[in-house]
Amino acid sequence: MSTQADLARRLRAPHAQPPLVLPNAWDAGSARAIEAAGAVAIATTSAGIAWAAGVDDAGGLTRTTAIAALRAICAAVSIPVTADLEAGYGEVEVTVADALEAGAVGINLEDSTGRVLDEPWVHAARIAAARTVAVSAGIDLVINARTDTYLFGDGSGTIERAKQYAEAGADVLFVPGVVDAATIRELVAASPLPLNVMVGPGAPSVAELTALGVTRISVGPAIASAAYELATAAAKELLSSGTYESLSR
Repeated sequence: MSTQADLARRLRAPHAQPPLVLPNAWDAGSARAIEAAGAVAIATTSAGIAWAAGVDDAGGLTRTTAIAALRAICAAVSIPVTADLEAGYGEVEVTVADALEAGAVGINLEDSTGRVLDEPWVHAARIAAARTVAVSAGIDLVINARTDTYLFGDGSGTIERAKQYAEAGADVLFVPGVVDAATIRELVAASPLPLNVMVGPGAPSVAELTALGVTRISVGPAIASAAYELATAAAKELLSSGTYESLSR
């Protein structure tokens, strides 16, 4: 059985030999399905975990609920798990310590709160705090620094933020909201950190992203969203027409 230190090494290794492709899980069952599909590692999705808990994304999830889901996911699989911890749920040191105790070997921290961008120094302090906790625990934690400059802004300041986050101890720059080749190419060339992008229908393929220099590729809440959309469609069909064609998908 792999130790947590072994799992941390296994998560870090593909960053040096990209791409690292991360399907996102939201509970133990989805994590097992992703592992069975052949994934080398799993990322969690805070949106999916929030929906599974019956609360809204971006503000509805608490540290307690997030860590409970993470613990179940880590216990269900034998591959490395990196945890979406949103903006750290207040006390970042406590949250990261809890995530490590639950079995995570990577984390995702975002630089927005309530869909509003934080000052870069605020997020840099979160990253530094997370690194300090990981070093104290003896885990070579992979810190994925998410910037929401394209989700909640015009993209300006992305590289300046990346430089601050790198200095604070981040390993990867995560820029959701960008899927066009020209922007991705520019970010890869300018970023001091390897680039993570979030994909879905209409985005370049894994092969195309790899050719652009992307190191890490994840789908965020897309798989969870598709699962819940199917559940809604199948239930509506069953209750209205009494048929089951939605389930043939």
